[in-house]
Amino acid sequence: MASSRGGLDDGEACTCGVNPVAYWFAGCPEAEQRLVVRELVLFCMQARATEEDAQEAIARSGLRPTYTPAVMLTRWRLHMSALPPYDLPRAFRLLIALLAIADTRRRERYCVGGCGHEWHQLARSPGAGPSAT
Repeated sequence: MASSRGGLDDGEACTCGVNPVAYWFAGCPEAEQRLVVRELVLFCMQARATEEDAQEAIARSGLRPTYTPAVMLTRWRLHMSALPPYDLPRAFRLLIALLAIADTRRRERYCVGGCGHEWHQLARSPGAGPSAT
């Protein structure tokens, strides 16, 4: 059953053909979406994302290269939390792709034996994360 915020309850599968994480993000209030996007930018920087990762992130995200978040990324303008509300889900998809690229590279180079990076522990702390209030 969907939660009161429009997302999925714990353990519930999304049957709507949409990525469950994207579905969760769409169910968040705008203020929380902005906070999540801001935090994702920080995680990308901590994972040492580079400008060279931009094109691959755009391709992985499935976004058109002409969408504002994609253009911003190719110019390394990462203040995406200030985008209009309709662009926040696009920024989210793009930043998730960018983080996946940078994090994979970082894990392969520096975190093989384990680490304490906050973004590597997200799945272990279901109640953790920033609060929009």
